[in-house]
Amino acid sequence: MQERQRVNIGIVGSGFIAETRARSYASVTGYDVRLVAVASRGQDRARAYAQRFGVPDVLDSFEALLDRKDVDVVDLCVPNFLHRPMTEQAAAAGKHVICSKPLTAFDGQGMPEDTDVAAIPRAQMLKTAVENAEAMVAATERAGVRLMYAENWVYAPPIQKAARLIEASGGTILEMRGGECHSGSHSPYSTHWRYTGGGALLRLGVHPIGAMLYLKRQEGLRRDRRPIRPLTITAEVGDLTRAPGFVAEAKHWVRTGWVDVENWGTAIITFEDGTRGIVYASDAVLGGMETNLQINLSNAHIKCNMSHTNLVQAYAPDATIFASEYLIEKLETSAGWSPPAPDEDWAQGHRQAVQDFVACVAEGRAPLADGHLGRDAIEVIYAAYLSAAEGRRVALAR
Repeated sequence: MQERQRVNIGIVGSGFIAETRARSYASVTGYDVRLVAVASRGQDRARAYAQRFGVPDVLDSFEALLDRKDVDVVDLCVPNFLHRPMTEQAAAAGKHVICSKPLTAFDGQGMPEDTDVAAIPRAQMLKTAVENAEAMVAATERAGVRLMYAENWVYAPPIQKAARLIEASGGTILEMRGGECHSGSHSPYSTHWRYTGGGALLRLGVHPIGAMLYLKRQEGLRRDRRPIRPLTITAEVGDLTRAPGFVAEAKHWVRTGWVDVENWGTAIITFEDGTRGIVYASDAVLGGMETNLQINLSNAHIKCNMSHTNLVQAYAPDATIFASEYLIEKLETSAGWSPPAPDEDWAQGHRQAVQDFVACVAEGRAPLADGHLGRDAIEVIYAAYLSAAEGRRVALAR
């Protein structure tokens, strides 16, 4: 039997997304994948993480991880503001990089702590965010390592099936409509621009944006051997929990306390060929995570659903009945009918993304989702913020 090629992973961070990654690495086939170390400032949580997932070493700094000769890839499961500096450091150390979405963000890097980051002109945010993304791409290309963009929607089975159907149809993508919605982020940092670099449009809208850019990119490469790129953006954003009627209600079922970021946003992407993508994102939707994408072709209509499926349906008259079993992300109650997810990591593309990234490192090939896709998604998002702030259509730089 041929020995499987070994790929050693160093995880940075030990929170929610690091947990998802560890489960996903365990499902990789065809390669000998090992989580050799986890680096995290929260040592108690990191030790608990290492124990759960069989990670042999717990390190207290990113630099200590980069010094490890046995680490082939660093997987950045850290806040957005760390993506650029850590990518540049990892590339300089000769490590491949997996970066969580969004690729980067504008959160007032280098500004005084008392700066009102949300008040910074959106044009400046757009310029800086794109510069950050391009610096990450340049650093990894210069070092001859891979920058793999962990946009799980690109890898989700419904999206990949849609991509194959689109190719088989030979049709033109005329319009896409997609979004991600739920009742609010778990993270205490999500309510502040300084910590996240944006609100729902950045945290949630980045997923459908990435999928749309990917599908139009593939269409263009098939037809003309060049991607079909986004051309202009029109958008609106807002905080729906500031509505007087909502404020007056005695009990709030959706997340509140948004300080200076939006909990709702929508954007229209106009592509170079005149086709459209409509993106929506909301932290004010009850009933569990909703993730979907509709694709209208010149000769077909495709609907993708990554969350509420009919694979399993369950009913309970009281929330205590299923209390010990996970059902679906962001579901407020397990009482009544619910669509329990058999395997969210698979359905939402996390397992497939990690499989591709490991294969890229082992075989020396490019990933489906790379730094260029992440860069374009960031440009669209911050152009959307500029559009919403100034009430106009924003043309992207060519």
